[in-house]
Amino acid sequence: MHRNMRNSFRWQEKPRMCYQPSDDLFYWKIHTKTPSFFSTLKQDAAAGSSSMMSLRALALIGASISGILSFGTITSADEAEHGLPAPNYPWPHKGILSSYDHASIRRGHQVYQQVCASCHSMSLVSYRDLVGVAYTEEETKAMAAEIEVVDGPNDEGEMFTRPGKLSDRFPQPYPNEQAARFVNGGAYPPDLSLITKARHNGQNYVFALLTGYRDPPAGVAIRDGLHYNPYFPGGAIAMPQMLIDGAVEYEDGTPATESQMGKDVVTFLSWAAEPEMEERKLMGFKWIFVLSLALLQAAYYRRLKWSVFKSRKLVVDAVN
Repeated sequence: MHRNMRNSFRWQEKPRMCYQPSDDLFYWKIHTKTPSFFSTLKQDAAAGSSSMMSLRALALIGASISGILSFGTITSADEAEHGLPAPNYPWPHKGILSSYDHASIRRGHQVYQQVCASCHSMSLVSYRDLVGVAYTEEETKAMAAEIEVVDGPNDEGEMFTRPGKLSDRFPQPYPNEQAARFVNGGAYPPDLSLITKARHNGQNYVFALLTGYRDPPAGVAIRDGLHYNPYFPGGAIAMPQMLIDGAVEYEDGTPATESQMGKDVVTFLSWAAEPEMEERKLMGFKWIFVLSLALLQAAYYRRLKWSVFKSRKLVVDAVN
């Protein structure tokens, strides 16, 4: 019986011990070939990813270059459409507490009268506005009396002409817009009452426009009747260069250079568009001063009232 059990034990062990060497070779082949296959796939994937990254880098560089070129094209087109941006000039009345140069306002009004008034109107400015700003009342009355104003009707129902007075507005160079366009070849000279407010970067733009006339560069053709000015939208303007050295003889003896006349007339137009600037700045300074005093008083009152509570010492008697 012991022998039979031994034999049975050997018979049961035999399937576990009997295996073919070819099986090990088969498993060895599988386990040796599989890693090489996956490593090849990984190498291919790495090569593919590196090539994709290089393609993405090239695409990004191309997109950047095209964006820069398109931005430059848009910028040049914008300059051609809207004009060259005007530089910033140090106007003496732009400070917080700065005021107008009233001598410059008077010279600017003289430039407007002798150079600009033949084409451009200022329909929102009256002669009385000049009193105390650039002229005395007597000078302004004499100036207003030089014009003829159509008034009426009279008692007979007819219109009549009379000398101007302080309440009259500056005269119109043309009776209507159609007459203005007919005389100026289709261009309509704008009203200058609010020109420094109606244009972007108004004062700098007007000064640059008045002093920015140049010969057209190579490749730029300007048709007859127009003049090249890079600060005007499109570069071609119907108004010729009006500010020429010595075009006006100032009453105070100031040399009438192109830049001086441009500075004076822009100062005058700035005052015409914003005559209340000095009063507004003065009122603002007064309010700031009064509010500063009120703030100091409030701070002192707060310290006076709360110092007792902040400096007191509380003693807690925990025993009793």
